[in-house]
Amino acid sequence: MKFLKIPFLFLWRMWFYILLLITILAMIPFLLILTTSEKYYPTFWKMVRIWAKILVYGMGFRLKLIADQHIEMNKSYLFCPNHSSLLDAFILIILSKNPIVFIGKQEFVKIPIFGFFYKRVVIMVDRSSPESRKNVYEEAKKRLKNGVSLGIFPEGLVPTENVILAPFKNGAFSLAIEFQIPIVPQVYFDGKRLFSWDFWKGGPGTIRVRQHKFIETSHLQMQDVESLKQQTFQLIYNDLVNDKKYMDDTNRPNNDKEFKSPLS
Repeated sequence: MKFLKIPFLFLWRMWFYILLLITILAMIPFLLILTTSEKYYPTFWKMVRIWAKILVYGMGFRLKLIADQHIEMNKSYLFCPNHSSLLDAFILIILSKNPIVFIGKQEFVKIPIFGFFYKRVVIMVDRSSPESRKNVYEEAKKRLKNGVSLGIFPEGLVPTENVILAPFKNGAFSLAIEFQIPIVPQVYFDGKRLFSWDFWKGGPGTIRVRQHKFIETSHLQMQDVESLKQQTFQLIYNDLVNDKKYMDDTNRPNNDKEFKSPLS
């Protein structure tokens, strides 16, 4: 039965890359203008949200959000979701009407076409460079105004699929305290199961997202980074470990292979 699914999985996966290529090519004239200045970023964000919806809904996915607290317009936050799928960034984009600036890996600059625009809108970090990490603070300080938020996947990587949740890096929590902005913990339950990095796994379905009550940082100082990190980690971990669908997928046999992003 599994072998009968292979042709359909192949065509479905290829449809994603066709959608990705067509939409990026269609947006190039607008991107050339909208990525030239920060004043265009709100308009850029509206276009990117339409793009994300085309990709996610065009693949047959639907989003189901359970929010313990809702985002306020024109207020800055630091979004911290778990990372297990190529869809994760698109899900976050769809869920936030407030513009988000992502802090992402410098390596993505190498991707043709995508990398050209990526470096113009994303705050890039080279984690091996202390100077690069310092520059992130300066760049974030310039961008955090008029309700712009930050988006970081605090695991800093996509773990192998038998890992429930990889340890968090300190960067997101240092930034949240530095700029006194609330952390928004988000739990993505179904990305790994429905759109895995494994090309031969997945299928259309409903992606469930839980948005926890925000963690305020206005009363915290830099010595609180570790406790803030552990608090956020535990919120997300507890949800994942208690979700049957997520854990059935995480514990499936021979699940320790490290699948790499097709874009990397």
